[in-house]
Amino acid sequence: MSLNIVIIGAGEVGFNIAKHLSKEDYSISVIDINPKKCQRVQNSIDAKVIEGDGTSQRLLSEIDMPQVDYILALTRIDEVNLVSSQIASKMGAKHVICRLRNTEYIHKDAVVSPSDFNISYVTYPEMAAKDDIEHMIKKGSEDEVHEFNAGRINMIGFHLEEDSPIVGRTVSDVELSNPYISHKLALVYRDDESFIPHENTEYKTGDYIYVVGKNEDISEIQKMTGNPNYDINNIMIVGCGKVGRLLAKSLQNDYNVTMVEKDEDKAKEFSGKLSKTLMLSGDGLDLDFLDSEDISEIDCFIAATESEQTNLLSSMIAKDFGVQQVITHVNTTDYYKVIKKMDLSIVISKNISAVNEILKYIRTEQENIQISRFEDLDVEAVELTVDSQSLYINSDYSISDIPETISLCAIIRENKVIIPNHKAEILSNDQLLIFAKPNEIKEIELLFK
Repeated sequence: MSLNIVIIGAGEVGFNIAKHLSKEDYSISVIDINPKKCQRVQNSIDAKVIEGDGTSQRLLSEIDMPQVDYILALTRIDEVNLVSSQIASKMGAKHVICRLRNTEYIHKDAVVSPSDFNISYVTYPEMAAKDDIEHMIKKGSEDEVHEFNAGRINMIGFHLEEDSPIVGRTVSDVELSNPYISHKLALVYRDDESFIPHENTEYKTGDYIYVVGKNEDISEIQKMTGNPNYDINNIMIVGCGKVGRLLAKSLQNDYNVTMVEKDEDKAKEFSGKLSKTLMLSGDGLDLDFLDSEDISEIDCFIAATESEQTNLLSSMIAKDFGVQQVITHVNTTDYYKVIKKMDLSIVISKNISAVNEILKYIRTEQENIQISRFEDLDVEAVELTVDSQSLYINSDYSISDIPETISLCAIIRENKVIIPNHKAEILSNDQLLIFAKPNEIKEIELLFK
């Protein structure tokens, strides 16, 4: 289905949204007041670029708003996004998606809320990043963790070390030799490329693998792969920015939280507001300072400054000091592959979290199936219900007839989660969790819808 989408703001969120949506059969327009950002879009993306103010009624009136399916207000400034959202809505845009940084708008006592501006969906990037990081901490491991089906299904991602007991073995061999640890290998990232594995795929040292299992089985899956979880008690956060403050506020009642902020005035300003967090004024790259604060006793280190270089270097230092769980926050995708190659840490990006949220909202609404995109992997997770009139049901197919390019990882039937093996059945009205490359989505719909 062709959509008409207008994006206001060509920063990291707007640029990456435009890049991915432009691959579809969509008409994309991008508005930004910054000529350099406009030039970047023009040089990289098949989109109409308009240099100007996204809050200008004159500029927005030149767009045929009743024909706009989605207006995305994605600048870094809340007030700009709110005003442009309201103008676009009043001019007739069908759906309005807005990026906000200030979480006061979702407080129960808020005088003004997004609904007052006729906004269809709001993404809070810093809040999304905070939630992702907090979830990793609670799982207590070096793994990425992604949840599905209200947390009942987890996908964990991690590097395979040379001494992992599954290295050198095939997918089918590992599954057959661990019959009581239900799991499915969803995806492999190897040599800078991701691919959907099949039963004869061999696990190799250095692979970054993504394994799906029931929430209650994750710890056993981690042990099986030689990657057990551990207890988290002491947490150090470097950077007193928005993400760091949200994390400290949320974690300080359950963990021993230390926050390191280089700006002494900023440290003093927020010290009183985070009463149960130990606030230190210091440099997260200062080895002597970190050593004096017993970084070797830290269980989880979170690099959340506004500088990606600082976050990367401080994460390397923390890893060298022996911190088990290291989480690095980045703003762009530039460092994703580098960090994955280095087996340095878990990588989280507030901007990519926002991109994935928005793509999921648009794709789910349009396709009538739930689609989650994994930005750095070029893969999508599809959650759908099997139609009684689908090709799979009417053709009396079996699970072996599903193409190898599609990874079926879970079946939910009558509220029960099933991790499928080669004998599993797919019935009408089953809910499925599938991983595939974007170009396979149509094939999935053809099979099951």
